[in-house]
Formats: sequence, C-alpha cells, structure tokens
Amino acid sequence: MGYDHRFIEKKWQKEWSDKTVFCAVRIPGHKKKYILDMFPYPSGSGLHMGHLCGYTYSDVYVRYLKMMGFDVLHPMGWDSFGLPAEQYAIRTGAHPRETTKINVRSFRKQLQSMGYAYDWGRELATSHPNFYKWTQWMFSLFYKKGLAYEAEVHVNYCPDLQIALANEEVDNGFSKEGRFPVILKPLRQWMLRITKYADRLIQDLDLIDWPEEIKQQQLSWIGRKEGAEVYFSVDSSNIELSVFTTRPETLFGVSYIALAVTHPFIGQLVNKSIAPLLRAFIEKRLSPGRENFSLNGGLFLGSYARNPVNGERVPLWVADYVLPHVGSGAVMGVPAHDENDFAFASDHGLEIKVVISSEECSALPHTGDGTCFNSNSEHLSLVGLPCIQARDAAIEWLESTGKGRKKITYRLRDWLFSRQRYWGEPIPILHLEDGTIRALDLDELPLTSPRVDSYRPPENSLSPLDSVPNWVFLEDPKSGMSAKRETNIMPQWAGSCWYFLRFCDPRNEEQFCSEKAQDEWMPVDVYIGGSEHAVLHLLYARFWHKVLFDCGLVKQPEPFLKLKNPGMVLNRSFRKDGGVYVSPDEVENRGEEYFLNATGEKVISQIEKMGKSKLNGVSPDDLIKDFGADSVRLYVIFISPLEKEKIWSDDGLCGCKRFLNKVYSFWSEGKVIDCDLDEMVDFLNVFVKNFREILDEYEMWSFNTIIAKLMEIVNAAKKADCFPLKCFKVFLKLLCPLAPHLAEELWQLIGGSSLLSSESFPKFDHEWSGFLGDIVSVALCVNGKTKAVISCPKGSDKEKVLSLAQNEKAIQRCLQGVEVKNYIFVQDKILNIVTS
Repeated sequence: MGYDHRFIEKKWQKEWSDKTVFCAVRIPGHKKKYILDMFPYPSGSGLHMGHLCGYTYSDVYVRYLKMMGFDVLHPMGWDSFGLPAEQYAIRTGAHPRETTKINVRSFRKQLQSMGYAYDWGRELATSHPNFYKWTQWMFSLFYKKGLAYEAEVHVNYCPDLQIALANEEVDNGFSKEGRFPVILKPLRQWMLRITKYADRLIQDLDLIDWPEEIKQQQLSWIGRKEGAEVYFSVDSSNIELSVFTTRPETLFGVSYIALAVTHPFIGQLVNKSIAPLLRAFIEKRLSPGRENFSLNGGLFLGSYARNPVNGERVPLWVADYVLPHVGSGAVMGVPAHDENDFAFASDHGLEIKVVISSEECSALPHTGDGTCFNSNSEHLSLVGLPCIQARDAAIEWLESTGKGRKKITYRLRDWLFSRQRYWGEPIPILHLEDGTIRALDLDELPLTSPRVDSYRPPENSLSPLDSVPNWVFLEDPKSGMSAKRETNIMPQWAGSCWYFLRFCDPRNEEQFCSEKAQDEWMPVDVYIGGSEHAVLHLLYARFWHKVLFDCGLVKQPEPFLKLKNPGMVLNRSFRKDGGVYVSPDEVENRGEEYFLNATGEKVISQIEKMGKSKLNGVSPDDLIKDFGADSVRLYVIFISPLEKEKIWSDDGLCGCKRFLNKVYSFWSEGKVIDCDLDEMVDFLNVFVKNFREILDEYEMWSFNTIIAKLMEIVNAAKKADCFPLKCFKVFLKLLCPLAPHLAEELWQLIGGSSLLSSESFPKFDHEWSGFLGDIVSVALCVNGKTKAVISCPKGSDKEKVLSLAQNEKAIQRCLQGVEVKNYIFVQDKILNIVTS
C-alpha cells in the first residue's frame, strides 16, 4: 500500500506557508543567492509541463541552497499584460483585468500544489498599477535621456491583430502570436534607441556565464558587420544612393543595385514608363501573403547609377530579397561572389563578373577570400592583392575621394515600442498644442487606462484608447496648454525588462527598488527559462538594465550572471496523413502501423513538442491528483539533465511513484531500525560528497543521476530488509529537495522535532568511510566536456576509475556507437575519454 499523497502534500504545503519557511530574509554574515524563474504569462490554459520542468529544477536547487545555509530569494509573479488576454476580451467582452485575475489564481494554485519554495510575499504582476507606475517612470526617463523618440516608419503590421509588431515578433511574413499574415505599413511609432547600446550588448556577453548557443543567438540578432558605405550617383539625377557592403574589394564585380520596396528614393528612381508596374509590384509586396513570393522576385526600374570605382552604368532594381531593416535598404549585386546575388542575377539574366580568384574554389559563386583580378581602372587598382588588403585599400580610396567611408552596421534596429492595443501600459506622454511633447513626472503616475466599449482596434490603425475622448484630450495641469494623451501602449516586453529588480523590493512606494535592497540581492545569480523566448527577452532586459546602470540607478552592468535553459518536453502524437491530429484513444493496432478505429485510415506516430493542438499534452492538475506532486517532481527531473529534451512517459511516472512508496514502506513496515550496514553507510556518505559537488563545484544540475543513486540506496536497503536509522536520517535530507512532502512527513514520523526543510544539508564524514579510506572526486569527461563526477578512493588507478565510469549512464550515452581513441588520466582529478 502506498502513502496518501493528497493528505501529506496539503499538510506540508500549509505548514510551510503558515511558518513562512521560504520568506527571503538577509542575515548578516550569510551568503546570498537570487534564483529566478522566467515568470509566466497567466493564460487561461494554465501551466504546462514545460513550466513544471524548469520550475522543479530551480526549486530543487533553492531547497538545497537553503539547507546549505544560504539566504535565498526565490520569487514568483506574472507577466500579465499582453495580447492573448485582449484577444479573449474581444471574443467574449470580458475585461482583461478580470480574466487575468482568474488566470493568476489558477496558476498560483497549481504552483502551490507542487510545493515550490517561492516567497509568495513578494508576488507581483506587470499589469498592477503599483508595478507599471515604475515602468512608465522608466519610459519617461528614457525620453528625457533622448533614448525614446517618435518616428513614422514602415512597420510590420498585422491586419488580423490590427497592431504593429517588432521585427523579432515576425516569422517569415507571419506574426509569431497567432500565425497571422503581416504586411509593411507606414505608421507613427515610439522607438527606443537600443542600437546605441549594440556594441556594449556584444562586449558584455563576456561578463556572464550563459550557454554558448544563447550568446550566439544574441550576437546574431545584433548582427554587427564591418564594411564600407559606398555612394553611387544616379544618372540624370541629384540623388546619391548609399549602399553598405562588407566586401568593398568586390566593387569591380557589381552588375546591379537592388532596393527594398520601402526604400525612400524608390519613387524618384523609377522610369515613368515603369511606374505603373512598380506600383503594382509594391502593392502586392505590402499585402498579406508576402511569404508566397519568390525570393528572387524583382523589377527593373528603368534607371541607372554609376559605379564610383570605374564609372560603369549599373541598372537599378527593386528586389524581394532586400530587407528594408538591414543596412540602408540597398544592396550592390555582386553575383559571382554572393549566393543571394547569384540566384537573383541568374533568374533575371544579369551579368556575372568574376573579380576574385581562388585555387580552393572554382565554382560560382565563390564567397570566400582569394586574390583580386579584373579589378582595375584609371582611378583604382586592386589586382594581385589578397582580399583583406584589397578591402582596406578600397576603403582608403573611397574615403580619400569622398565616394564612401568605413562603416559599421547592425542587423539590430531601434526597438519598435508602440502597440495599437488596450491591455498594456499606457505610454506616459502628452502631445501639447504648441507641437511639443512632455513626459509625465512621477507624481502623475501611474497613468491608468479608461474603460472602453470595445477592445478591438479601429480599422484606421488607431488604438482602442482613441475611442475615449474624455481621457485622450485634457488641459495639461503643469503647462496649462491643451494636450492629447499618447494612445499607443507599450509592448508586453516592457514589464519583463526590469521585474527582477522589483522582486528585491516589491512593496516600496517611493522607489522602484532601494539601493539597500539591490545591495542585498542583486544581481540574479541563476536565471532559468526557455531558450525560444529567452533570446529577445534577454536582449531587451539587458538593454533596459544598461540604461538604468548609466543613470546610476543600478550597480551592475548585467542583471543575470548565470542562465540555464530547460530542454523541451516532448510526447508522442498521432496524425492522419493529411496532418490532422487525433487523440491516442482513437488509435488501435499499435505496432509499426497505426490505424484509426472506425475507418481504417493510416495514422502517423511521432514524437513532438507537447501542445493542445497536437492532442498530446498532459494535465499537471490530473498528474498531481493521481500520482502526487513529489512523484511528478521526481519524474520531470529524472527524465534527463536540465538542458536536454525530455520525452514523456507515463510508465516512468509510475516508476517514480513506486520508488516513493518503497521509501515510505521502510517506516510503515517497521524497517527503519538501529542496525549496522557498513556498505550502505559508506555508499551514502560518498554520495553526500557527490551530491554537493554536482551542485556546488560543477553546477551540472544532473539531478537525474542523483535520483538514480537514491534508488540504488533504496534497493540495497530492500535487499538487506532494513534501513539503518542513522542512514535513513541522512537519506531523508538528501531526498528533501527532490520530494519534500514525503521527506518532511517521514522526518516527523521518525522523531524530527524541526522542519526538515530548515535542517542543514549533510556533510561528508570521514569517520564513516572506514573501509574505503580517503575519498576524492574525479571528473569524467568526453572530448574535454565534463559529463559526470564520481567519488572513489584516493589513489585509484586508471583501470579502477574507468570501471566506475563505465557504470555511469551519462558516459554510456556518450560512448554509444562511437570509437574511443584515447584516455587522458590525471590521478585523483580527471579521466578524459577522447573519441575524435
């Protein structure tokens, strides 16, 4: 018989809450840790398994740190402004504030039912006026510092959502939210000068311990490129086209110039006879469905420019592949040495001029370096120069003649900060009658939104707030002038850019976060969240924090020291050949072939990301009810290490429940007794050392290996038919961070007078290691990367360590199907297995 997990878990959750066990308090002389989960958007669908995976890993670490004597801040809140709540309001008429409150209650209940060690006294929501008062104040600060400005720009506009979107919110012509078609449209927008911080956002990546993949994604978004800005004069015109290139040494190979459809000069550059065709071309490109156009689509404008290095005429084209937000919106086409240019030139019969030779590559296009040839004129000769030298020579000539200049560009554009929506922070700006703008001061904040009759944005691209003239128009109390409020709102990203600071001091009415609170808790030591969302959120949050740093409002240039990304949770889904997902209940004859029960249609089985649309999701509420929070906690971290993908299996969850029942049975069957079991004592003692090193020294968070070791201990005790009391006490302390409810219950049952969660974590005891002698930790590496850490007797030789390494599952997985080339062994320190 198993234990009653429902009774036990509710009992201990209430006990922890009543005694505020996880309230963050700084004690003089203690070390601190600030562990932060990326807070969720409280949607109506509730928590999913991806949430529980990351939150469980962080909770295990937090509980371990508290038992190690750290003062720990582990808060939770809600990223509660945003488009989904507004879309729901449009469909139902319910106020987003009310639906958000309902969703928050549901999320909070789910998190509490998992027994997570959050300091609920610091709970916050970005949609609460006490929070967004400070978001608005920071925007006013940005404006006064010249970092927020208005501009009419071509934006990504989604007709279905009726809002403008930042480039980062668009994927291949569709909105990432809802997958609706997106068009380009000129709109008045508020922008933030994130590009001013581009170089620091790159350089300061060296200050933080993040996964290399995330750092590379940040670098890709910023997209720093060094090159030259080249000026092409247009025939029969005073216009001079600015074109950026990273390869000015290829100027002699230019056979055309391609412009983006939104280039500001395009209307002046087109030949009159071509103008009707151009209007039709652009109209199609600015309509929904851009993704259906060929990458090589283009139109000759009937006009020419002059190549500055040789005076040759260069035809001007408008082209689909030229992105308006990259560089100057104009590209010099060098088909022989660029793949996109080659494809475009091939489709349109344009000349291909080879100007770089290389023995290593004879194919077209050759995009690498080599030696310049066919690259001379009466003005400039690059013939015979290697590309790197020719690049410098071309830039020097351009600058000396005024035909161009050295330049650095970025893929990153200034942050499009306006949204034509209702459910978000109103932008604290007044447009005054004399044409000036005033940012609201702190004593005028928070600026709250009025009630509206409809949450749907008007057809004219205005905000729903424009429908409330009594709110929009006013007399400015500070200037006495007639004024109009800004009716665009901030994006959902705004509140999440600085919420980690507010957690340090959430009830402060006078400051967004006091200096004392920052000194106590900042920076965030470990930040845990999904990589897909993290790239943009982290970029914006880092920028926001650097502005506050430059204003002297925070002391650290970077907010998050370490970042950890939980791997995606996958499950099996079933689809008809046509792509329609079906419930597993509808599938029978489950072998290599799957068929629908009624019609005999073939069904494809596939491992995919969990999701409602795929009919392969699992309900956290049902799992907690049926198996208990401790079983769910154990299983989500037993599947694989934190960063790896996790494939869901109900059988594995049942196995974790059986394991916990076994642990409980030692007490319920009277087998926790005073007895001697030397091998268990020593094994458990060594494991204590191993546990602490995994988290402290290596920070691998390989909790799955820890659970496997705990299972070994239980199996050994089952064979012995007893569990020594002194071992059981240590075992419960090891189990506590992982399965805290059962551990607390058993601790009380064996006579523990205090909360186990408040006990000290066990230490390695040399007196317990009689027959093994001194114990050392040896790192097991594969191709230089640490995969596991084992404890073994000091002085063990390579063969002994290798035999122990072969029992480690992480090593087994790495070596499966590969050939070992060499072993590099440093006694008592490391075994590195080389496979390539």
